[in-house]
Amino acid sequence: MAVTEAAWTPRRSGVLAWALWTLGLLGLAAVAWLDRLVRQAGRPDLALWTADAGGETLAMVSAATVGAVLAGRRPRHPVGWLLLAFGLSLIAAGVARGYAGYGLLARPGSLPAADLVAAYDQHAGIPTAACLGFVLLLTPTGSPPSPRWRWWAWTAAAAGVVAMAAWLPQPFIEPFGSVANPLTVPAADRLLVVAWAALAVSTLAIPVGAWSLVARFRRAGGVERQQLRWLALAATLLAAAALGILVLLVAGIEAPLGWIYGACLALLPVATGAAILRYRLYDLDQIITRTLAYGLLTVLLGLGYGGLVLVGGQVFGGVAGEPPSWAVAAATLAVAAGFQPARRRVQDLVDRRFNRRRYDAARTIEAFSARLRQQVDLDTLTADLLAVVDRTVQPARSTLWLRPPDPSAPTVAAASRQRS
Repeated sequence: MAVTEAAWTPRRSGVLAWALWTLGLLGLAAVAWLDRLVRQAGRPDLALWTADAGGETLAMVSAATVGAVLAGRRPRHPVGWLLLAFGLSLIAAGVARGYAGYGLLARPGSLPAADLVAAYDQHAGIPTAACLGFVLLLTPTGSPPSPRWRWWAWTAAAAGVVAMAAWLPQPFIEPFGSVANPLTVPAADRLLVVAWAALAVSTLAIPVGAWSLVARFRRAGGVERQQLRWLALAATLLAAAALGILVLLVAGIEAPLGWIYGACLALLPVATGAAILRYRLYDLDQIITRTLAYGLLTVLLGLGYGGLVLVGGQVFGGVAGEPPSWAVAAATLAVAAGFQPARRRVQDLVDRRFNRRRYDAARTIEAFSARLRQQVDLDTLTADLLAVVDRTVQPARSTLWLRPPDPSAPTVAAASRQRS
């Protein structure tokens, strides 16, 4: 009986995870429907589906989807369920805001229990922050970096519960400041100190969780270090996006900022899932260098094409005239002809700067191949081969076994090499 239940556990977990994921998509549909009702009621200030909401929606769907995949494949790993809960909590906050906004402000009295839903909406960020903090704390192994971190896990969990319980009876703030909170108790103001203290501890879950990843990375090695490098890449892209958005805001440049930040934020759950499932784990260096190489190549080819077309237009079409069609075709052919040489040079440049080990290994193998075509001495080739293996693969010990011409003769070790 126990074996049967164990065999059914992954399937049941997958069904539950994807059922919750479907519930989340229905929640997004409910947000869109409530947003439409609020707009029709003449309250666009309460609308949820703004121009920048698409990026947040992308992050929600990413977290919920990766969480469902992880929970279905690794049901005993808590990060999958936490990611799913994180995505669902964000969606639930949107549903609560739309429901309470329509039932209390746009069409007062049209929806039942709208004031109770507003009580949750006022503090929906507390469970969301708690889920994100635990995702950071438990990634990628499913447990804290060391037993000493367990006290913080229990403290953060307790602080989240206390903060939610202490804030629920507090008076509403905008946009529901004019509505009475049905959960208010006479001594609610006395709980403010407890509420603020618990909220501060609960909010610290995110930076402390991020620091736990740094501490884990400093001590990690082997597979765990490769897993954490995926998260480091996603976090770097997210920080770069935040910095770029700040620059655009200061410069006053109009751009889909919500979409940009939401797309980068959606990479964090994807990187978490790839790290835990170990999907293409050791391809990270290749992905980074290929991305840099093709990004730089695109810029160079684009500048070259634009320069050739501009020169053709100036020379043959006049200062204000458009370049002739044959000049555009010639620029296209020139860029196409220079693609492969430029790609090789850019890839070598990127490898030399950002993936020096791979670049040195490729150069070592090329040099050995050139010597192999000219060298006939077996002892020299043996020493060269062991040296190449030592530089490229860097094993702790390498031994070369030679098969004799006579099949009945025993195989002997021609040479051996050990790293100091």
